[in-house]
Amino acid sequence: MSITSSKTKPILCVGASTWTTIFGASPLSGATTQTPPSDALRMGEGRSASAACAVVQLGGRAEFWGRVGNDANSCDAVASLVDAGLDCSSVRFIDGVRGSTSTVIIDRTGEPVVNTEHDSALPSDTSGLPSERIARGEFAAVLADGHWPEAAAVAFAAARAAGIPRILDADAGPADVLQELSAYASHVLYSASGLEARVGPGAVSAQLARAQRALPRARVGVTRGADGFYWAENGETKHAPAVDVAAIDTYAAGSVFRGAYAVALTEGMDSEAAAQFACIAASLKCSVFGGRLGAPDRETMERALAMTNALEPA
Repeated sequence: MSITSSKTKPILCVGASTWTTIFGASPLSGATTQTPPSDALRMGEGRSASAACAVVQLGGRAEFWGRVGNDANSCDAVASLVDAGLDCSSVRFIDGVRGSTSTVIIDRTGEPVVNTEHDSALPSDTSGLPSERIARGEFAAVLADGHWPEAAAVAFAAARAAGIPRILDADAGPADVLQELSAYASHVLYSASGLEARVGPGAVSAQLARAQRALPRARVGVTRGADGFYWAENGETKHAPAVDVAAIDTYAAGSVFRGAYAVALTEGMDSEAAAQFACIAASLKCSVFGGRLGAPDRETMERALAMTNALEPA
């Protein structure tokens, strides 16, 4: 697999874009049963879109491919992603389709309650997507979720032929679709609940072993929140710890992890360094309210990496 830095070539991210409102809940006072919001933000985001924004925050370049409605919500969402530094020139606006929207409430523990609406009329057609650009070597890696599986499959197939990393968010989409996309991926990343849905309950090492047997050509890993990241490698289960932070907003932490992981791979980091890099980025994100807006910049990451390495035993 070739190594091309995301600083010189963009990482391509494929998936859904939503116009999202994030509310931060205020602590309850007295006997009231209402929890008024203490903060509120609106932005364009989405699983792969937020990962792409994290790539840019970390000093890389990113391009986003998605299909969206041709209405005010979609236009605002894509404009927000462009403002975040993404190349959205290949996003498809579909007439007669409502833009996707999300409402997110961050509870007092930092956990999100999410309500998302997608228009079922979004077409699956991928004609017009410039997949030949992947074949020409214009991208450093491809990262995708299952919200536009047909486009993800096209991008992954071209990326496999080009010999570049293919990172799958294995939680977003129907199980059969994700299983099919997994066959194209070089790295398959689950959440704890996503991995359990895929292989059943059990110790994480047993779960990863089952997942790895089903996907012998991919590196399989699972994010487990404050417990960090586990992955299977050469028949062993390896672990990268999360950073201990006061979590006030965990929303989009998984997306930040995947974006940072993609950056690490394109910069030639080995599996342990990539896992550590992504864990630190996701942990730092959880300490900041605002979903993807909490993704750290590279200077913040370098300080955190130096501090983490200084604490490791000699």
